Amino acid sequence: MELNIQNESGGKVVALSGRMTSRDYEPFKELLAIFEESGMSRVVFDFSAVEFVDSTALGMVLMVRDKAQKQGIAFSMRGVKGQVKRLMDVVKLSQLVQ
Repeated sequence: MELNIQNESGGKVVALSGRMTSRDYEPFKELLAIFEESGMSRVVFDFSAVEFVDSTALGMVLMVRDKAQKQGIAFSMRGVKGQVKRLMDVVKLSQLVQ
C-alpha cells in the first residue's frame, strides 16, 4: 500500500493505492498522527486506487474511524469499488462512503 496525505479545505485527504494488508500496519499506525493537528475538521480516505483490503487492513480503517470520532473529526471514504466496496457493505461501513 502507498498513501499520500493532502490538505483539503479544513481537513485531510488520504489517497491510498495498491493492496492494503497486515504488512501495512506500521505505516497506517503512523497515519494516526494527523489527528493531532489542530483545526482539522474532517478526514477523507480515497480508495479510488485500492485493489484489495484484507481483514487486518479493515481493522486499521476502523481504528482510524474510531480515532476520528473520539477527536470530533468527520470521517468519510470515497472511490470505494469492487472487492473493497463489497467488504465495506458486509461490515456496514458503506454509510461512510461519499
